[in-house]
Amino acid sequence: MASAATTTRWQRMTRLSCRRLGNNAVSSCVAVSAGCVRAVAGGEVTTRRLSTSSSLDSKVDVPSEADVVVIGGGVMGCSTLYHLAKLGVTNTVLLEANKLTSGTTWHTAGLLSCLRQSETELKLVQTTRELLMRLESETGVNPGWINNGSLMLADSKIRLDEYKHLKTHGQSHGVEAILMDLEETKELYPLLNTDGLEGSLYVPADGTIDPAGYCNAMIRSAKKAGATVLEDCPVTNISTVETLLGGKKVTEVHTPNGVIKTNALVNATGGWGNNIAQMVGLHLPLVVLEHSYVVTEKISGIEGLPNLRDAKSSSYLKLQGDALAIGGFETSPVWAKELLKDSPFHLYELNWDAFGELLEGAIKRVPVLEHTGIKSTISGPESFTPDHAPVMGEDPNVEGFFHCCGFNSYGMRLSGGCGDQMAKWILHGRPELDMFNFDVRRLHEPLSHKKAWVDAKVHESYSKRYSIHFKHDEPLAGRGQRLSPLHKVLETQGCVFQERCGWERPSWFNTEQAPVQPYDWYGCYDNQLNRDQRYYDALRLDYSYGLPNHHHLLERECLSCREAAAIFDLSHFGKLHLVGPDAQLAADWIFSANVDKNPGCTVYTCMLNQWGGIEADITVSICEGDTRSEIDASFEGRSFYLVVGTSTATHCASHITKEIRRHGWNAQLLNRTEDLAVLSLQGPCSRDILKSISNADFSNEAFPFSTHKTVTVAGIQVRAMRITFVGEMGWELHMPKESAIHVYEAIMAAGRPFNLVNAGYRAQDSLAAEKGYRRWHSDIRPIDTPLEAGLAFTCKLGNDINFLGRQAVEQQRSTGITRKLVTLTLQDSKRPLWGSEVILRDGQPLGSIRRAEYAFILGRTICYGYIRHPGKGRITRDFLESGAWEIESMGELLEASLHAKHPFDLKSLRVQGIY
Repeated sequence: MASAATTTRWQRMTRLSCRRLGNNAVSSCVAVSAGCVRAVAGGEVTTRRLSTSSSLDSKVDVPSEADVVVIGGGVMGCSTLYHLAKLGVTNTVLLEANKLTSGTTWHTAGLLSCLRQSETELKLVQTTRELLMRLESETGVNPGWINNGSLMLADSKIRLDEYKHLKTHGQSHGVEAILMDLEETKELYPLLNTDGLEGSLYVPADGTIDPAGYCNAMIRSAKKAGATVLEDCPVTNISTVETLLGGKKVTEVHTPNGVIKTNALVNATGGWGNNIAQMVGLHLPLVVLEHSYVVTEKISGIEGLPNLRDAKSSSYLKLQGDALAIGGFETSPVWAKELLKDSPFHLYELNWDAFGELLEGAIKRVPVLEHTGIKSTISGPESFTPDHAPVMGEDPNVEGFFHCCGFNSYGMRLSGGCGDQMAKWILHGRPELDMFNFDVRRLHEPLSHKKAWVDAKVHESYSKRYSIHFKHDEPLAGRGQRLSPLHKVLETQGCVFQERCGWERPSWFNTEQAPVQPYDWYGCYDNQLNRDQRYYDALRLDYSYGLPNHHHLLERECLSCREAAAIFDLSHFGKLHLVGPDAQLAADWIFSANVDKNPGCTVYTCMLNQWGGIEADITVSICEGDTRSEIDASFEGRSFYLVVGTSTATHCASHITKEIRRHGWNAQLLNRTEDLAVLSLQGPCSRDILKSISNADFSNEAFPFSTHKTVTVAGIQVRAMRITFVGEMGWELHMPKESAIHVYEAIMAAGRPFNLVNAGYRAQDSLAAEKGYRRWHSDIRPIDTPLEAGLAFTCKLGNDINFLGRQAVEQQRSTGITRKLVTLTLQDSKRPLWGSEVILRDGQPLGSIRRAEYAFILGRTICYGYIRHPGKGRITRDFLESGAWEIESMGELLEASLHAKHPFDLKSLRVQGIY
């Protein structure tokens, strides 16, 4: 926090600066198109209307129908309308309750940073930048793009390691970044104080955007193509009709000026998003904060310098002509008290107590600020989400209702890319890029209604915005929401938990207890810091770009599973039952593998989209009969028991339900996730352990791989599935959650003579990578096909049963693949990888790493990534087996070996129980 002296000094300078501005002066800090220019003048905020006659409709008559209605005239609404028009969808209307860019867009700082942590975000920002580069020639309107670059400061060696990793990631996607020592950094930014720095990362392609010109340009283009844009036209209601399985479908949008019939609307209203969502019974996990920055007086020598990012103080210093705009992410952000519908350009009084820490950091880095006045202060509403990612896509329960809210102050930089993907989502049914991390279906809907959970998560993600991104870091906020019945038992045995979709699931096992603590808000808002820091101390063991300090504990879990046995608590998996008279019809169409099999079979399968992309990989167990047991849903006839990933349960259920609705099948999906517990016993000794506590026959003849049956274990009826995610002989046991502790304790007691150990998800990830098992959303995504991912065996191309995506897969099979997932291992046994590194063949970059794990059985890192043929030709075995393979990581070239198949247990003998 800033000292009292610092805060008082800046408040005094602000008052003096405002008097110097004069009552009629307008600052250069913020300008908005089709709306207003805002300024601090004489200590008050003033508003001046801009001429909009050339770009907006003067009347408010609404059309009677539209293919798409975009609600909200901020940057996301403008971008979506623009990109719809570019795709030929011009029977569209944008409705803005007040004036275009009002709300949040008009007061944005407008920074654009090309380097992002994820491949998707990087591509989205690239799309925005490309749009900015062409808009003026396309529309005649200057979008205010200033390409002055940015300089990211590294205050520690580990921060510099992060920047090295980020540089490599950007390089693999064509974004130039230059690592600089202190002398080079000072030469580039002469006003900088480099004391305490280790170096910097310069990104020449970065810059700033003027929201005025940017939005005007997109609106002009959309209108020229035929779109309608209406200001002062609020939405008062949305009509829907019921669909199958309790769903709804958008039919009309109501305004004071008439009703628009439509089957698709986009909610792009930012912090006001829930005002629209609640009209159809939805609720989004949005929090509106007062997001602030200040603009200084003129600074001599500042012109032409790059924007500055100081991660240590969580602040940015953006070039503003001959001045600086200073903002960032304070540790104690201020919750906005209200959003005024009748004050579209409302600003808040800047909270100096909260903002002072950013100014103190800025003064330290650019000392000339100590004697520079402040011309204006800007503190306006900005919407934030629990995971700091937008909420986008079609709602799973309301057909035709597309979300496009909660951009966490990323709106300007993501706007071009997200508007482009939003338009494709509406027109084609899914985006072109992998947008799962932005998709509304990533959210566990019940958590969105828990205000305390949302507030805590938003605070942590906001205040840690500039924190180093460690692969295995975990949040401290919002924990303990969904617990396995074994949670307390495992906690006492040293389990270090990770959080996914609200679930606490085992990550790894420590030698001492490390219980997750209630969120202490990092000591903010007069909260006391937790005295028990054991969980945080366990997380810190992973705060490194080398092998973690608990590497030996992970090794123990992995090798015990390979040599004896390990038990995994998988109760966090999604568990669904597909039932009904048309369940087989639905299953045949939705699942790529053949599930028209006898009861008792368990099948590993993909679910594809119409382009052949992998929407999920799951296991499907075929059941039949009149069942009323505790481990089954109540149903008659044939049904399918589905086990899906922790974070993808909503995504999978939505995908299946959408197809049932589209085809009008008499089938439904029952969610058993919260009712059942799952224990997975894996390893060479797993059969002997189970035999000692069950009368069932677990032999290969009686219980072969990929089958399931109901058996009794320790006196409890369970569904036992002989499947594995780690490449060993083993069984999953599905049981009523009330029986989990009893069964677990019986297994642990029986396994003691066999050296049975507890194991977590970190071990499972490593073991799965050794065996070549895919992980959805790392190895395989909706943009990857089974042929590219080495999963052709999951597609029933040998029979005539049609399935979703079959035509695309067959087309790709006939033409050959030009892109493929490959397996590589490093020669260096002590070098870890993190993902996003560059893959090279004979010195030529061909792709990047998606997933990397340390393979303990191999004694080195194993990784998976997609490569493209450099000549856009087919990728053949000869191409893969020739050439020298390397991986570039953090600026270093590392020797690698390419494997045609997974390098462990090639014949899968261990899975069959043959050791």
